[in-house]
Amino acid sequence: MPIDIARYSKLISPKDTGHNEEREEKLLQRCPPGHEGTKLVEIPTTILDVSGAIIAWYLPDALTDATQKEIWAASDLLAPMLEESVKVDGNWRTNQRWFKPSSEDDVLTPGCINVSPAWFQQGHENQLDPQVSASLKGALSEKILKGHCKASSHCNSGTQGDAS
Repeated sequence: MPIDIARYSKLISPKDTGHNEEREEKLLQRCPPGHEGTKLVEIPTTILDVSGAIIAWYLPDALTDATQKEIWAASDLLAPMLEESVKVDGNWRTNQRWFKPSSEDDVLTPGCINVSPAWFQQGHENQLDPQVSASLKGALSEKILKGHCKASSHCNSGTQGDAS
């Protein structure tokens, strides 16, 4: 693809939400889309930028139906925490205006949580007593971790075998 993903990544920041039209226009002028229209991809594909850096992989049918069901079941366990995370006066990660309203047709509850162990401590000086993230201290935490570890291991083993 005629796009330099490293150059583009240096121009953007986590504060670029896609909602500032003036900022988006400037980014579009400095880094125009790297395509000549829409291309339909139906086979396993690796998308590269001008330097050969991998931008994306498309791996149709890489995950079995059973694995996909396990992933959805593990994701459903996160629904209460995801729903609780969205706040009217939340920060840039959790502010209600960045999420579409939830509806019965949604397959996954909109929201933003962090389930990384010791995530909070990583950005602070006192790292002597690391703890799990607040999102993982709830009643369902063990079930959530087991569900996600199992689903992740399926995904990793399935895609790594194909990539080698």
